Amino acid sequence: MLVDSHCHLDFADFGSEREEIIARARRAGIGTMLTICTKISEFAEVRAIAEAHDDIWCSVGIHPHEAASEKATDAAMLCEMARHPKVVGIGECGLDFYYEHSPRDRQAEVFRIHAAAARASGLPIIVHTRDADAETAEILAEECRRGDLRGVIHCFSSGPQLAVKALSLGFYLSFSGIVTFKKAEALREVARTVPLDRILVETDAPYLAPMPHRGKRNEPAFVVHTAALLAELHGLEPGAFARVTTENFFRLFDKSQVPDPA
Repeated sequence: MLVDSHCHLDFADFGSEREEIIARARRAGIGTMLTICTKISEFAEVRAIAEAHDDIWCSVGIHPHEAASEKATDAAMLCEMARHPKVVGIGECGLDFYYEHSPRDRQAEVFRIHAAAARASGLPIIVHTRDADAETAEILAEECRRGDLRGVIHCFSSGPQLAVKALSLGFYLSFSGIVTFKKAEALREVARTVPLDRILVETDAPYLAPMPHRGKRNEPAFVVHTAALLAELHGLEPGAFARVTTENFFRLFDKSQVPDPA
């Protein structure tokens, strides 16, 4: 099976089709999905989707776009929410200096709160970064020095410097449909260098549909296309790549449970 390690099943883009989209993912061989929280104020809706499905897990966190607009939180509050059995990760959180919907200093403050919660809870942190490679690397290095911190750079679209730094800190890199885009050769070069035991695959649905669905609303079933390209980059058959990335997911998100094949 494959795992979609990062999607947003609560988003309005799916509307009344959500259950059929989940069913399509299963028919496509997607055995597990991780639906990601971007606003604490909407965590209950994210959690409810995970609660309703044995093969769906969730996270709790604040996206950098929402760092200024969401009610102030602290690591203790995040840890309390993360005690729920369906919550397997902290985030997504991080830095986005492309849109800058929140002030940079507030983004960094919220990012560090999430890192503290990840250390305290023992759960992996799910990191979003865009146009902030150096700053992301600096914060991650500082937070790792404070104590054990593990996690993933989701939707990795940065250069080799951040890849090397994140890997050196023990982080995983997750690739989305961006890696399939025609002009993404530089990103494919980075993907080729990632050790097989540190790579994950995701959709970030409803965004970033891979080829041949680019321009359409993305959905978890489409992760098969991204996985097929990454398998080719690493010289693996799709089935072998699926096994590797599934093992990676359950190693990192070790609070989640491997689905019963029966």
